[in-house]
Amino acid sequence: MTKYIFKRLLQLIPLLIGITVISFFIMHLAPGDPTALYADPNVKPEELARIRANWGLDKPVAVQYFIWLKNAARLDFGTSYISGKPVTQEIFERLPATVLLMSLSFAIILLISIPVGVISAVKKGSLFDNVFTIVSFIFMSIPSFWLALVLMLVFSLRLQWFPPFGNIVLPCATMVITGLAGITRYQRASMLEVLRQEYIKVARAKGLPEWVVIYKHALRNALIPIVTLLGLTLPDLFGGAFIIETIFAWPGMGRLGVSAVFSRNYPVIMGISVFTAVLIVLGNLLADVGYAIVDPRIRYAKKE
Repeated sequence: MTKYIFKRLLQLIPLLIGITVISFFIMHLAPGDPTALYADPNVKPEELARIRANWGLDKPVAVQYFIWLKNAARLDFGTSYISGKPVTQEIFERLPATVLLMSLSFAIILLISIPVGVISAVKKGSLFDNVFTIVSFIFMSIPSFWLALVLMLVFSLRLQWFPPFGNIVLPCATMVITGLAGITRYQRASMLEVLRQEYIKVARAKGLPEWVVIYKHALRNALIPIVTLLGLTLPDLFGGAFIIETIFAWPGMGRLGVSAVFSRNYPVIMGISVFTAVLIVLGNLLADVGYAIVDPRIRYAKKE
């Protein structure tokens, strides 16, 4: 397993480089550049040219990329054009707020989705199963930004239970509602598949209590597909945080990223892009490792 993980980590290097190439060149395809922020008649063209030279924007895009890559290899992602702070400092200042929001949302999703999915599978066709099936499809079809605005309107402006900005309850509720339905449906489908297996029938034929059959024999195998989904849900939650943090003014990385895009703050955009890419590839790696943890029968061959 250790050799497998090490090999996968080495494979991430060219993947991350490819992601940075695409991100960097797409970013520069947008019309204008950061100096457009200084589009003031009082600013002389010579001054704008000096700013472009200081930021390295006067060089060809390919040259700019290799300079950035060289610095990024030393974990130096440059300096923010707006605040003048190092990009890594800005990211780590905002990271705790995003981690708090994501981890809390992720934990609540797990605590609700797995038990509900199991109950829906065990009681297939019951009133509980039918009701939650309808609710799940409704939640899956709701855009996160629309739900965020509705929650803000109802609970902040009408009921005044929570402040509209800077409070974690509403952004967390938004991410839980939009992420809960999908995992619950996957858990239900996986559990139904396991319950049809022969070893479940044998366990019941032996006279084992139903809760032992469900939670000891069936649930562990039913969690295997969910492990993959959970690993891939991590970057999805982070991506959703961009919209949610902006709407609720939550001081996390998502809000920082949106501000960087609108201000053409290239160093911050690239820093957050790399961080997001690392989350995605690590999510895939965690899913693979989780297979072996959930099911000891799964092992990675030495040739891998």
